[in-house]
Amino acid sequence: MKEGSLEAPTRHPLDWENPDFLNKEALDHEMTRQFDVCHGCRRCFNLCGSFPKLFDLVDNSSTGELDSVSTDEYGAVVDDCTLCDMCFLTKCPYVPPHEFNIDFPHLMLRYKAYQFAEKEVPFAKKQLAEVDRNAAVLGVVAPLVNTLSDVGSIARPLLQKVASIDAKASIPAFSSQTLIRQMKNKPLQINPLGMAKGEKIVLYATCYGNYNETQIGLLAGKILAHFGVDVDVQYPGCCGMPQLELGNIPRVADGGVRIAEFFAPFIKDGRTIVSLIPSCSLMMKSEWPLMHPQNQAIQELKVNTKDISEYIVSLVNRFGVPGDLLPLGNDVTLHLACHARAQNIGAKAAEMLRFIPDIKVSVVERCSGHGGTWGMMVDNFDLALTVGKPVVRQVISNNHTIFASECPLAAEHIKQGIECQQKTTAQLVEPSAEVTAPIVFQKMHPIEIFARALGVE
Repeated sequence: MKEGSLEAPTRHPLDWENPDFLNKEALDHEMTRQFDVCHGCRRCFNLCGSFPKLFDLVDNSSTGELDSVSTDEYGAVVDDCTLCDMCFLTKCPYVPPHEFNIDFPHLMLRYKAYQFAEKEVPFAKKQLAEVDRNAAVLGVVAPLVNTLSDVGSIARPLLQKVASIDAKASIPAFSSQTLIRQMKNKPLQINPLGMAKGEKIVLYATCYGNYNETQIGLLAGKILAHFGVDVDVQYPGCCGMPQLELGNIPRVADGGVRIAEFFAPFIKDGRTIVSLIPSCSLMMKSEWPLMHPQNQAIQELKVNTKDISEYIVSLVNRFGVPGDLLPLGNDVTLHLACHARAQNIGAKAAEMLRFIPDIKVSVVERCSGHGGTWGMMVDNFDLALTVGKPVVRQVISNNHTIFASECPLAAEHIKQGIECQQKTTAQLVEPSAEVTAPIVFQKMHPIEIFARALGVE
């Protein structure tokens, strides 16, 4: 037996179709086994709320060991896991191929799957995860919905009561027109002299890119068209990450097969599938293949999928830096989203932005605390702000007026954290002291920053 491992982590397929996967006795046994290793290590104490909660359960028990912690209390640890994968990929020395075989995120996913199967997931939470249905309804009256969902709206206390979304949490706005419709109304003009002429891709709009911040997809398409890339924008449906967070593995697995089969003809035609949002890229590259290790379409999709920043970096590395890429005039603090880091591709958004002349990009590799819908819920919002404080402190101390994240939800959460921190700082200032106006930090997506430097409107 060796103490820890320096080998690259490997992940076993998710054995979700095994009858023992949802067997409570087998599940509790495996939870206890892995929790005991975590208790003896404690290297992940500062990653998220799950580990402090686990260690508090142990430390406050009668023996100070896991043997006196009831398995009925394990659910509290699971509730604070957002499936970010950072413990598996960046912290744990006992992941496979180590014989301890620790995979904390997939252990949490297994417990969530048990809770879902036992109908322990609240009705309102299930409805929030119906992304395509909700967007189809709410997008029709987007301006009204956006007004009512603004922080401070008279409707927010009611929404908190009905859906358990904290009244203080920012909610993504809906676009009046989907990205797909906007692209059809105004097709991209491919640059015939572009340096990457002959390249062709499918831009996977993703649910967030299609229904919410559509400008990310519009600008991504225009950037690639500027390079001369033939861009076909498609949206066959949500990647299933919201359902994965609920533990609805069968639904996610079925969706993965359906979407992989949709993209199969495009891959056969020689197109790379480029995803706008890191969480969706991760589903296609990791979660679906682990659910269906024998499915040929999913395995083909895995090796032919790239994150948007990853793809742009590959273009520049192959064809050179565009001569019309001009200085931005600002430095940037970049938050690396957890689901971008979990892809094991490196800091591609930082690489992309550093192609911009005369720019300093300061990278923050910490969790924003948002974790999908988790950070918006009334039981989690304050904790989510606390988890994100190290990121907020770095953004403020770097003093760059632009901050960015590949995850739009993380970026908005960081923005809220900055506003809270500045408000707290202002309250601590003596009334007689001279007050300096706080810095106004501009939130942008890395694609928006790159597009601005490239002169793409």
